[in-house]
This record gives sequence, C-alpha cells and structure tokens, in this order.
Amino acid sequence: MPTHPDLARWRADTPGCVDRIHLNNAGAALQPTVVLDAVTTYLRHEAMLGGYEAADAAADQIAECYAAIATLVGAEPRNIAVVENATVAVAQGLAAFDFRPGDAIVTSRADYVSNQLMYLSLARRLGVDVRRAADLPDGGIDPESVRTLLDDRRVRLVAVSWVPTNSGLIQAVQAVGEVCEAAGVPFLIDACQAVGQLPIAVHELRCDFLAATARKFLRGPRGIGFLYVSDRALARGDHPLLVDMRGAEWTAVDGYRLFDGARRFENYEFSYALILGLGAAVQYSIGVGAAGRLRAATLAAGLRERLATIPGVRVMDRGAQRGAIVTVATNGADPARLKHALRARRINTSVSTRDDGVIDMDAKGVTAVLRLSPHYYNTEDELDTAAAALREELLRPDR
Repeated sequence: MPTHPDLARWRADTPGCVDRIHLNNAGAALQPTVVLDAVTTYLRHEAMLGGYEAADAAADQIAECYAAIATLVGAEPRNIAVVENATVAVAQGLAAFDFRPGDAIVTSRADYVSNQLMYLSLARRLGVDVRRAADLPDGGIDPESVRTLLDDRRVRLVAVSWVPTNSGLIQAVQAVGEVCEAAGVPFLIDACQAVGQLPIAVHELRCDFLAATARKFLRGPRGIGFLYVSDRALARGDHPLLVDMRGAEWTAVDGYRLFDGARRFENYEFSYALILGLGAAVQYSIGVGAAGRLRAATLAAGLRERLATIPGVRVMDRGAQRGAIVTVATNGADPARLKHALRARRINTSVSTRDDGVIDMDAKGVTAVLRLSPHYYNTEDELDTAAAALREELLRPDR
C-alpha cells in the first residue's frame, strides 16, 4: 500500500501518534490538535467570561458547527440536533413515537447493545413487539426480510445499526431505507461507527433519523454527538416525549409550542466546549475526505490478512462489505489480558464481549473477541508491530 501524501501531515496533527500505536478508533480515536485547541480555548474563555457570556460570544462559531455537521451528512442545519452521544440520539428518536401494546419495531440481529436494551425495555414496559430481520448468507441484515416484515402494518419503526460495535460488518442500510420508504415506515439509523469512516448522504439513505457520536472515527471529544432529523419527520411534528425549553415554548398554563427544526430534540444544558470540539472534528473530517475513508478500510483489510497468519487467531468479521473494525478470536487466550498486555507495549486495542452482541457472538461461538480498529493516520509499520506483538503475547506460557 503506497504511503499517502497527506499521511505525514495527518500524523503531525495527531499528538497521540508520537508514543503509541492507536488501534482503538472504534472506541475513541485520537483527536487532532484542532479539536483539542477548540475545546481548551473555549474552556479558558468560559473561565474568564462566565458560562452564559462565553456562549453568547461564541454564537457564530456554534452556528458554524451545526452547518458543518449538516454538510457532513448532506442536510441543512435545521435538521441537526446536538446531543450527548449516539445512544441519547437513538433514545430521542425512539421517544418520538407513541408506542402502544402490539406495535412493532423491526431491527437487525447485529444492532448495538444499548439499542437492543432500549427495544427490550419498550417491549417490557409498553408491550412493543421487537422483530429482528433475518441475515444475508454473508452476514448483515437482509432487506428482503425487512420487506416481508413490513407487510404487517403494526410495524411503527425500523431501526438498524449501520456498523455493529463487535464486528467489521457494514450493513445494507441504503437498501433497507428504500424498503422503508416504499412501505411508508419511518427509518432510524445508528451511524455511531459509520460517521468518519463511511460517506454519508441522508437523502440516499432515506432515513428519518440518523444518530452519531463524536468520539469514534470522527475523532472528536467524548461526551457529544448529534441526531439528524428529516424534514419529513419534522413535518409530522415528531418530538421526544420529554421536551424541555430548548425544544418548545411554554405558551399557556396547559399549552406549549414546538420550536422549528431539530432543536426540539435537544436539551437546554450544553457543553459548548464539546460542541466546538465536535465542529472542529467534523471540519477536519471533511478536509480529509474520501482519501481517509479509503485508507482506513484498506488498512483494516491488510490487518485482517496479517492477523489471519498468526497461529490460534481467527478473524471473526463477516459481511460482503467490511469496514475499519477488525475482530479476532484468540484460541482460549483471554482477550482482556491481551488488551492490557498490548497496552503495556503502547498498542491500544479493545475487547468486545458477549453482552455487546449476544446474538452475533452466540452465532460465532465466542464469548469475547479482541477488537483492533485502524484509522487513516495509522501506518503499515504500526500494523506490522501490532501483529508481531500479538503473536508474541500468544506464545507466552501464561497467556
């Protein structure tokens, strides 16, 4: 794989590259300097000016963050709500529906654990029927299975994680969106692992809601994310069950009026430092563009090839299309111990356990996998070093 001409600049912009190999971008990527500067500069202003005053002074910069997010996903600023994280974004989308006993949600077998738990909570508390579409032979949700399930008019929502947390699988959300649009059923996409590693155009996805976080492949700070809300959903009057003064105006003793746009899905209290960090990360990602996304996927494919040659290692990723998450089973060696051993060597990885994806992990016959997730600022030499280190750790007698 030839060295990308911008690689040196990307690494120079990433202070964390200096003394460690970071292969945990699916958990929290290393932030570029512009993100760090945006957050710390605002915090200093807040300390000197006061919280409300600093927010007022940064109003134009904050508006630019919304515009940048809208550009990233192919929407307008009115369609963007800033929230604490992707799970909150999904929850706000779910809260727009007045579910009744017997209503159904269609989802995938690979959906994120927090989403699955929310679906099950709706089933337990409100009598919602949770239906999981079948998988394609290679893995990932089968759009034709979704089509069949939508013949039942009790289905109120289809909700799918684009890229699961415990696998390199990329699900066919665009095809699912076409099915949902034809059936007139709202569609929610959890793009938590997709934003920053895949191109996103919400009009092509035909989704009503798209949830994302800043900290993963987008390379933003922890504790901030966003929710895209379509004009179609806004025109329906969709809003979360518990709206606050950020989303509505109290107009009479027993009345309120929703504000226009996706801000009705926000809460009043913000960390404006994190919003500016999110905006800086989005602008940096837009600047990197398709070259970075392609490099991340290519590095992941090369990493799978390296790891597959190590005795006792099985690559567990499925799907016709795979992204920048690589998961491996380690032949009885404890993935958690391997993670800490690699971290001691300044190589960052992560672990996905059964409760991160019960259905998928049970089908694969594993209880935990080691997860390695490269990004465009990683190098081929770093992948070689990580693979060699894992090989050495697996040869240790106390593994």
